[in-house]
Amino acid sequence: MARSTFASRSYRDDAVVLRTYDLGEADRIVILLTAENGQVRAVAKGVRRTKSRFGARLEPFHVAQVQLVHGRNLDIVSQAIGKRAYGQSIVADYEKYTAAAAMVETAEKLTADDYDTATQHYQLLVGALSALARGLHEPGRILDSYLLRAVALAGWTPSFVDCARCGAPGPHRSFSAALGGAVCPQCRPPGSAAPSAATFALLDGLLRGDWSTIDAADTKTARAAAGFVAAYIQWHMERTVRSLALVDRGDG
Repeated sequence: MARSTFASRSYRDDAVVLRTYDLGEADRIVILLTAENGQVRAVAKGVRRTKSRFGARLEPFHVAQVQLVHGRNLDIVSQAIGKRAYGQSIVADYEKYTAAAAMVETAEKLTADDYDTATQHYQLLVGALSALARGLHEPGRILDSYLLRAVALAGWTPSFVDCARCGAPGPHRSFSAALGGAVCPQCRPPGSAAPSAATFALLDGLLRGDWSTIDAADTKTARAAAGFVAAYIQWHMERTVRSLALVDRGDG
């Protein structure tokens, strides 16, 4: 009977570790974004002890296959098998680390109550962390592409070509985070920003994941685009992504 009860409460999933914090003397609470079960908050018992079997597999930015048991308030991690240790190379590089920190903070906020797109959010985040860890592109540009695509998954897809308000064909030269991106002269609110054509092209490339366009952008354009990305996501998420303040945009 006990085994049957445990089995009925147990489930297995792939998960990326978003955040951890200590609980008591030996335990740790882990915030996971899973491939099939959305965001999960769980207790990993004893992982802070030196003899813990799976403590190192439950560090931020790591991907693991976990077995969890449903609990009253928090689930319990009963097993963790490492799959991709992205954290090792990410934490060794400040630019990668700050970009990854902003990614997982955004993912935690966007998936707190969202189960419908959990698998897509999981895949997007794991792909971005993989690109960061392998150094495929500049960290800030990986971050900006991730942020735009993540908020698009959450239902706030921006437009950087046609007017976000009336749909008038672009390109346009004004930007309004509140209205959804590019706006035509008729829809343009007073005081709207006016990004350059190159900045709009980069923003569109970031949203589409067009890495030939993204990598070709110069530092000044990439820095400008980053400001619009930050403004857009924080307007629509209605909350601050604190880790963004730590990201160094000096190299674009």
